[in-house]
Amino acid sequence: MDTPDTAAAKPAPPSPPPPLSGGKLVLATVAVALATFMNVLDSSIANVAIPTISGNLGVSVDEGTWVITLFAAANAVAIPLTGWLTQRMGQIKLFVISILLFVLSSWLCGVAPNLPFLLAARVLQGAVAGPMIPLSQAILLSSYPKAKSGLALALWAMTATVGPIAGPALGGWITDSYSWAWIFYINIPVGLFAAAVTWAIYRDRDTPSRKLPFDAVGLLSLIAWVASLQIMLDKGKDLDWFQSPVIVGLAVFAALSFAFFVIWELTDAHPIVNLRLFAGRNFLGGTVAISVAYGVFFANLVLLPQWMQQYLGYRSVDAGMATAPLGIFAVLLAPVMARLMPRSDARVLGTGAFIGFAIVFFLRSHYYLDVDMFTLVVPTLLQGIPMALFFVPLTAIILSGLPPEKIPAAAGLSNFARVFFGAAATAIASTTWNNRSILHHARLMDQAHVNNPAFSDSLQQLQTVLHLNPQQAYARFEQSVVAQAAMLGLNDVFWISSVIFIAIIPLIWLTKPVHGQASDAASAAH
Repeated sequence: MDTPDTAAAKPAPPSPPPPLSGGKLVLATVAVALATFMNVLDSSIANVAIPTISGNLGVSVDEGTWVITLFAAANAVAIPLTGWLTQRMGQIKLFVISILLFVLSSWLCGVAPNLPFLLAARVLQGAVAGPMIPLSQAILLSSYPKAKSGLALALWAMTATVGPIAGPALGGWITDSYSWAWIFYINIPVGLFAAAVTWAIYRDRDTPSRKLPFDAVGLLSLIAWVASLQIMLDKGKDLDWFQSPVIVGLAVFAALSFAFFVIWELTDAHPIVNLRLFAGRNFLGGTVAISVAYGVFFANLVLLPQWMQQYLGYRSVDAGMATAPLGIFAVLLAPVMARLMPRSDARVLGTGAFIGFAIVFFLRSHYYLDVDMFTLVVPTLLQGIPMALFFVPLTAIILSGLPPEKIPAAAGLSNFARVFFGAAATAIASTTWNNRSILHHARLMDQAHVNNPAFSDSLQQLQTVLHLNPQQAYARFEQSVVAQAAMLGLNDVFWISSVIFIAIIPLIWLTKPVHGQASDAASAAH
């Protein structure tokens, strides 16, 4: 027990630096916001460029999708490291180093001569991006007076929301007008500016660093099961799933390494991931709900522009513009959510979000090959409404009832689960689309025989109208069947997505009531 003398001898903890003001505050906000924008933008900017990237590198679109999934998987693994790295290096040093490594990896992505090189660069990019989002929140909050913390979070949320809106449209325009490499090169000047300004303003405001025990075994086992599971999901379709010994081996290795990871993390004194948080009802229900919902949402955000470009003949920029309205309502309704949260039950708001998503995907499940731009855009525009009701209420549920010292770990773990589900769901949705397309193609071709008058008439009409020979007419017919089957397969994915959103609503209502806590939720929502 400390005596008064020994207590007095202990050095007082360093007081936090005072808030910034004037032009320095404005410049600092711009720099941190640009780093956030750059990071979030890269999670969606490549979506519409996948067909172009795949074609230029001589790979299939399915293989090109790894550009998205491996970034998300690496990002998920890096997120739990943020707390340890922050205490080891300090917030500002870690933030600036992450930005500079992000710039380097962006340059490597742009100069990639082949797919393996590009994927390696994207893994690096996703890993160094992990600490940037939570650190940007913390740095902004430390820059504003406590009374204006809501303003700081609103500015951050606005930036983080605009990124996914601008990503598809900007990526499409750059890809069509210049080269897909420039979707990565644009990060270089933005990142260098953000890093230079951040270091100039904040270098004397860094948090103290100290040596901490590091759970190297936990990290390696985390990487092992995430990497093996993601590779299994990405390669499963190409290797005929469990007919392939490679897929079987990956599945067994993923299961064993996951089991080891769980046992190790539950017994280690300083785990890299605090799995005991799942013992809390609200954390468990909220994390599973937000992860599954985000996975379904993100996977469809990847598939939709691919379908537009492959089967509707849209240019990259057109596909980007068709998906860009996604965040309009999300931005406009953000201030409304800030006022609504303190007076509402988060479970009601989350339920409204899931019902809204279900309606949007049900509308999309009725798409057809001659669909016009208005019909494509309306569900995307409406999707912004449930997006505004999505992150903050569910994060409030996840963090509710936790002591302050556990909130950073809880936010990190829930973000890891959410981002990983996004990567895994993209691979699963792509496989489901492919399998359903094959099924519909077989069903449609069952009707393509000489005894079917409709089939014979269709071939005759193609020969007469387009002046084709019988072989050319059949090839054109087969092409139309492939497009029709792909559309029907994607409609199945949309319908299944709608059902999933309804099915996970009970998870929200297994949690305890949560009112308010908007600030804590907003600070960890992304």
